[in-house]
Amino acid sequence: MGSAASAASDAAPPPPSPAQPHGAAPPYGVGLAGILPQKPDGDDKKEEKVDYLNLPCPVPYEEIQREALMSLKPELFEGLRFDFTKMLTQKFALSHSVLMGSLEVPSQSADVIKVPTSQYEFGANFLDPKLMLIGRLMTDGRLNARVKCDLTENLALKINAQLTSEPHYSQGMFNFDYKGTDYRAQFQIGNNAFYGANYIQSVTPNLSMGTEIFWLGQQRKSGIGFNSRYNTDKMVGTLQVASTGIVALSYVQKVSEKVSLATDFMYNHMSRDVTSSVGYDYILRQCRLRGKVDSNGVVAAYLEERLNMGVNFLLSAEIDHPKKNYKFGFGMTVGE
Repeated sequence: MGSAASAASDAAPPPPSPAQPHGAAPPYGVGLAGILPQKPDGDDKKEEKVDYLNLPCPVPYEEIQREALMSLKPELFEGLRFDFTKMLTQKFALSHSVLMGSLEVPSQSADVIKVPTSQYEFGANFLDPKLMLIGRLMTDGRLNARVKCDLTENLALKINAQLTSEPHYSQGMFNFDYKGTDYRAQFQIGNNAFYGANYIQSVTPNLSMGTEIFWLGQQRKSGIGFNSRYNTDKMVGTLQVASTGIVALSYVQKVSEKVSLATDFMYNHMSRDVTSSVGYDYILRQCRLRGKVDSNGVVAAYLEERLNMGVNFLLSAEIDHPKKNYKFGFGMTVGE
């Protein structure tokens, strides 16, 4: 180092640089100003100010994880499935669904016990911009019904009901949803003396936070929860914490217009159970492929292939290596 410094000091000084025009910046400045490139004129952009009185409306409280659930919770099935939907009018349609597969029976041992089963489902749908009626009737005697009615421009009523022939298994829920300019509120009333309410508010253009409470009168239980959601054009991150001991996190990264990667993490403080999973969602020109791998050793994949207009081919697979439980299914959906 010393010889290099002495050699540099003994060298002849460089010739003087040509004179700079008046007001022009020198080619080499002092300190960091001489190292960093100079900004062209007119590139100084003003910081965009956030209008906190005009924030966007957040997603509903129960849908803050919808992007992650789309990739990590596909509609897996086992056996043969066939769905047919026929539009009778622009607002009314009938549907038929057949499922032949296996049903897992609870057992005391670690072995998985399955019995063959089959099911037929008849459905009727009425869709209108302000009114939606959906009904499903199964061969086992269950009846599912959903109603969504827009009472006003901001207030909507939702009804979910399930009626069964078995006593104490029928359920009903009434939801009143109010949509504000930058917030949403919901009040719930259900059977078994269930009461619940939630509220979610946009804090910034990308961040929304909310809370919920519920009371189950028949079991004399109550709870409170908090959540937050941060989303941009490329990612969505969520956090949920509840007094029941549940902590859930999810993250979705949009790699491109056709590829999304997702992961989630859940911790149950009561049972000390921890689960996590990683999944993907790949949309091709004629098909859509989704899959996941979780910390319990379960690998799943779901493929939707478009064969023609209104005709889709389905493939479903789920492999549980620790329990040696394997589920495979294929099906087809026909209809508008």
